[in-house]
Amino acid sequence: MKKRFLTATLLSALMLTPANSDACSRAVYFGKEGQTITGRTMDWFVSDMDTNMWLYPRGLERTSNTKTPLNWKSKYGSVAVTIYEGATADGMNEKGLVANMLYLAESKYPVAKADDKRPTLPISAWAQYVLDNYATTAEAVEGLRKEEFRMVPILAPTGEPGTVHLSISDASGDSAIFEYVEGKLTIHHGKQYQVMTNSPIFSEQIPLANYWKAIGGDVMLPGTNRPTDRFARLSYYINEATQTADPRRAVATVFSIMRNVSVPIGIKIPGKPNIADTLWLTVSDQKNKVYYYQDTNSPSIVWTKFSELDFSEGSGPRKLQLDGNPDLAGDQTKGFKPAPLFKFLAPTNE
Repeated sequence: MKKRFLTATLLSALMLTPANSDACSRAVYFGKEGQTITGRTMDWFVSDMDTNMWLYPRGLERTSNTKTPLNWKSKYGSVAVTIYEGATADGMNEKGLVANMLYLAESKYPVAKADDKRPTLPISAWAQYVLDNYATTAEAVEGLRKEEFRMVPILAPTGEPGTVHLSISDASGDSAIFEYVEGKLTIHHGKQYQVMTNSPIFSEQIPLANYWKAIGGDVMLPGTNRPTDRFARLSYYINEATQTADPRRAVATVFSIMRNVSVPIGIKIPGKPNIADTLWLTVSDQKNKVYYYQDTNSPSIVWTKFSELDFSEGSGPRKLQLDGNPDLAGDQTKGFKPAPLFKFLAPTNE
């Protein structure tokens, strides 16, 4: 009886979970011989986010662009995908640490207090701060847990509230999920946290995922665009897929899994006018240090090889122009051009 009640409760929670209009997904693949790969989708309700790819060297002076700014100097070079020329949404650094910023409607950040003298960091710079400062997931967890700065939300240029959570994974496959729940930082750290989508908060996703795991993906999997359904499908396919040491096959496998949870272009659902198309996907090969990107409006994938990039201090930031260039294809390692740094989007009040 208790088991049936628990099942009913989980199903009720699943059905009542709102379909999120900003529905990104992320998963970590464990191949053989240390072949670790992280894939993610970027879903948003507008068709253009001014997305570009940037190369940032070591020793770059950064600032949060807030009223009480957090300033830092990058320890590691990175390649990042940016949105609105004001926020880092995704990226990998030269040590194989990957950061993925995903939407979470339930995020609530710390409220400013008169006696809080900490510098502030907008969510637009959160992923980049991690990529610049840490080599492993464990290091990032240790550093961010200290809360030496106060996280502040922003508004997207579209007027949407900027409420996000952050996932990271390193070359060993170790993962962490960072969420601000009711103003407090919550961290889930461990290799078992392979998958992240959106609502509800991560602690509530876990029992739902366990429910579907008990059923078994070979019996039934939920198929809607709901974050909980995508979480269940990702959890099954990322582990059921062939685990290989061949980087080409492994990357192709992760792309195929992320497409399984992508929202088709132009899909319309009655009563849900803001269901979000998948605009782009990234796949990060953390063993071989190759970063892949695909615009869903393009038939082609672009990639860049870290072994051939110059991350040396003083080499300057460089940009690969993706926005307005949908026919870009193939190896773009040599396609980055010098460009001035943009300012991170910041709130008008803190």
